[in-house]
Amino acid sequence: MSSAATKLPGALESVLMPLLNILVALLASGLVVLALGEDPVVVLSLLIEGAFGYEEAIGYTFYYATNFIFTGLAVSVAFHAGHFNIGGEGQAMLGGLGLTLAVFWLGSSAPVLSIIIAVFGAALFGAAWAFIPAWLQAHRGSHIVITTIMFNFIASALLAYLLVGPLQRPGGQMPESSDFPQGTALPQFHELMEMLGISFEQSPLNLSFLIALLAAFGVWFLLARTRFGYEVRVTGQNSDAAKFAGISVPRVTVIALMMSGALAGMMGLNELLGEQLRLIGNFTLGYGFVGIAVAFMGRNHPVGIILAAILFGAVYQGGAEIGFEIPKITRDMSVVIQGLVILFAGAMPHLFRRPVSALYARFADKGNK
Repeated sequence: MSSAATKLPGALESVLMPLLNILVALLASGLVVLALGEDPVVVLSLLIEGAFGYEEAIGYTFYYATNFIFTGLAVSVAFHAGHFNIGGEGQAMLGGLGLTLAVFWLGSSAPVLSIIIAVFGAALFGAAWAFIPAWLQAHRGSHIVITTIMFNFIASALLAYLLVGPLQRPGGQMPESSDFPQGTALPQFHELMEMLGISFEQSPLNLSFLIALLAAFGVWFLLARTRFGYEVRVTGQNSDAAKFAGISVPRVTVIALMMSGALAGMMGLNELLGEQLRLIGNFTLGYGFVGIAVAFMGRNHPVGIILAAILFGAVYQGGAEIGFEIPKITRDMSVVIQGLVILFAGAMPHLFRRPVSALYARFADKGNK
């Protein structure tokens, strides 16, 4: 049995392979730390302690992870349809605009309804911003990578114009809107825990984390248990076969990319409706691009995306803790670690496939004798 032909079991494919890539990324990061004259074991211990060592740290880790879940799911849905959506940043910006308009439209007279409408506003504006690139891809053959990148710049310019013009805080000098009306904010996690009689330290973690988990379940159910999900997967794997089977490839393309945009747009729920409570110009902070790595590291499966998002959230939070404790290792070091994780887990996901396949084939052959 050749290693090239050996198909790895699900556990090895979805668990062992990413873990090996992460391990190599950590080893490479350790060499960088060692070159700076610091102990890699101490730095790794600080990273883990800073990400999971106390309740506030856990809250921040999952707060960052929430953004990555939304953007990772957005990339995954498009990828299953055979497309590479790099427009998560712009779609998130427009989603933030949509929820902001919904909040100001309803005001504080109906805060609960305002929050519900804001969730739909974020998804709707994100989907709408993805529609034009999706339509151009489906009906004019324009490459989705190019159009979504261009739409990121357009979204950034549009948001900048609005925040120094029509939506700017009255009398303000910063590119930001007025504060959201009183009461229009997602409940914080520590507040939800207090309702259950459980004490938890205050952090930015809020209800949008649970919304992100529901979105992940919805994506799994759509792709694995619905007819449209089957059409998406067939189209992504072989569009010619999909056409032969009677599937409308343009329809699937447009709907899947709009769903991708809606998920990216919902990232604003965490940043704006959960923490900032106003629209600001740079709230996306590159989360849309990191979502690409999260999706590929999670093998484009919702469960894998959640786990990868938590890992990146831990690197964000733990990296900040390292910067406080070891001034020589700045916040930029966490960016280096992220880059190495992306390199080994995203860009080179099959680095260990051949030796693992050969080892598995050897044990499989012995078991069959």
